[in-house]
Amino acid sequence: MITTTVSALLAIKPEQRERILTAPRTAEAHRALLSDLPAMNALQTGGEASSKKLPGNFTVTAWNVERCLFPEETADHLSNIAPDVVLLSEVDHGMARTGQRHTTEAMASALDMAYAFGVEFHELDLGGPTERAFCSDNFNALGWHGNAILSSAPFERTALIRLDDHGHWFAADAGAADPDQPRVGGRMAIAAVIPTANGPVCFVSTHLESNAAAAHRHEQFLALLNALDQFAPDMPILVGGDLNTGNHLPPDFDWRHETLFELAEERGYNWGFTADGPTTRPSLISPHPDRVMKLDWIAGRDLTCVDKGALSSLDQNGKPLSDHDCVWSKVTVADHQAPNKS
Repeated sequence: MITTTVSALLAIKPEQRERILTAPRTAEAHRALLSDLPAMNALQTGGEASSKKLPGNFTVTAWNVERCLFPEETADHLSNIAPDVVLLSEVDHGMARTGQRHTTEAMASALDMAYAFGVEFHELDLGGPTERAFCSDNFNALGWHGNAILSSAPFERTALIRLDDHGHWFAADAGAADPDQPRVGGRMAIAAVIPTANGPVCFVSTHLESNAAAAHRHEQFLALLNALDQFAPDMPILVGGDLNTGNHLPPDFDWRHETLFELAEERGYNWGFTADGPTTRPSLISPHPDRVMKLDWIAGRDLTCVDKGALSSLDQNGKPLSDHDCVWSKVTVADHQAPNKS
């Protein structure tokens, strides 16, 4: 668990890039690379919160924004829900395909929110053919890609939780998903304790592995739950994000085959914060997805869901802002600061 926060993430130095490109494709080499990059071992925080505390009844969204091609439009689209907390997956920072922008910072500014951003991957290339069509340059200024939490109230504390370090997308001995395009990093989560009118709540933005079987996601989610027990013991917790449920589970790719749901329930989490129905659709980057799946979820512990739904990623003109729809939940937190009246 990493609790270091910085106002800016350090860029990869030329000698570090050379080490990445020439390193053997092994889990051991990947762990050494991961530990050598300061930006992979800190959270960037910034923005300005518009209130001191969240209300006791708040709205949270979880959205995989697929690189976040259109940060201001994406933020404006969320006005349909007016969330107090936004959990984001797949946000770029210094990538050519998104204009070298810090997309999390741009969204936070548009929403008048504070943010915490963490690096999932350092990407060394520009992406696939449909992504290259959006590239403003033939290089990435930073190459950061990750998760974020946006909040209308300030963070009390934050943590970056790495869910694997063996280099699933880098190391040949880990079954590299794309051995010709090395990426340093791995799936991760960001946890943030945010004050509410009824006491602090821990919010978590996570992204589990797509290119793996259910057992791998089970182990990642177990690692996350164990870390949260350490980070926020005896505190209400809300976890949201792209859990990639059903991916690589042929022949039907059904999320119900995942074992992480029962795992979380055994630990006191409730999946009733997520609306029914699939959450993926064709987009500008993924124009013809092979499958329509339910990948995006919100789960709560010691919290009450009073409403829930999904916001289509199609804007008012029918343009897809992402290949995922946004899931949302209206949540009540009991006043656990109140004295016992019994």
